[in-house]
Amino acid sequence: MPAVLRPAPASTPWPLGVPPAEWTLAGVRAVLPGRVVDDARLVVRDGRIEAVGDRPPGFRADVDGGGALLLPGLVDVHTDVLAHERRPRPGADLPLDLAVRTATDRLAAGGVLTAFHGVAFGERTPVGLAAGEPGPVPVLSALRDDDAVSVGARVLHRVDIRCRSGLEDLEAALDGDPGDVAPLVSHEDHTPGIGQYADPATMARFLVEREGMSPPDAQAHVAAWRDEREGCADVAAAALDRLGAWARAGRVRLAGHDPESRADVEALVARGGAVAEFPTTLEAARAARELRLHVVAGGPNAVRGSSHAANVSARELVAHGLVDALASDYVPSSLLTAVEVLVGEGLTDLPGAVALVTSGPALAAGLPDRGVLAPGARADVVLVRRAGRWPTVVAALRA
Repeated sequence: MPAVLRPAPASTPWPLGVPPAEWTLAGVRAVLPGRVVDDARLVVRDGRIEAVGDRPPGFRADVDGGGALLLPGLVDVHTDVLAHERRPRPGADLPLDLAVRTATDRLAAGGVLTAFHGVAFGERTPVGLAAGEPGPVPVLSALRDDDAVSVGARVLHRVDIRCRSGLEDLEAALDGDPGDVAPLVSHEDHTPGIGQYADPATMARFLVEREGMSPPDAQAHVAAWRDEREGCADVAAAALDRLGAWARAGRVRLAGHDPESRADVEALVARGGAVAEFPTTLEAARAARELRLHVVAGGPNAVRGSSHAANVSARELVAHGLVDALASDYVPSSLLTAVEVLVGEGLTDLPGAVALVTSGPALAAGLPDRGVLAPGARADVVLVRRAGRWPTVVAALRA
């Protein structure tokens, strides 16, 4: 009898929350690349998938999934949940290691078992307010802790190209990066009037609703911030040149944040970029697809059906076949929910939607060892059931 059909010994119980080196699962609907297996079995050995597919007659498994949906562990290439967990309310700062833990738990509740946490390199927030504490160094230290790494924490380095100190701080951080793949770096320019804030009124509205500014103060701040940023065009040009040199040398895996035109995408390709992150227009997304960049769109955008910043709808991009990956951005639960929405809207089938939150983001981040139910892949898996209208994770097992 082949090894994959041999049931594991039943004499040793599992430690709670820790799967053994060898285990089997059956009685699930498994979403494999391009197809769904209604009565599937999964065999795991030493943290890798040894076999997955139709359950052979007579196969007995260690665990019965009871008809749950089996997915690869979701991969999130851009999440800002850590900042919210670190400071859930103004002035209410929590320990960083606790914030990493609670952020990890929130992500896992949404099926995310590999998460790239955004770490900002720049003196100001995207809306021009002082960045405050903690700076990137302690955040990186918390994310590089062995316990954090063991539960899937990774880093998305977000650098403000118009900040004179941001790139120097990033370079110092990269020098100490112990990662197994090229660090993921996203270059950002949140100057009002371009990119995400193509309509400056969007930034003003954010300042009123989230920062408590009066409408006149918000408008004055946006105008002053725009003037200050426009005076830093030389800083941006030099930063992009340097990032391009790093990308072409393989030192970083480069993403361009909020490209809005074909010219933006062509410039990103020329500097060695690999990822178009949150294209704001259909034109930019089409150019990114044509030029073979990985295209990342927003999970919350897909769930809502529109961008909170009045940019192109992620659903529209999916309908045109222009999206490789979804990222949770500011809503950890949005990825699994987006799968439900996109399939329900008829914009893609179930394997296609699952790929947008598993294998697609894994490849965008340069991690081809995960995000797919296939022999040899990392055995990060989640079991999902429907709870009312929406899917919910009932089990998450890490390799």
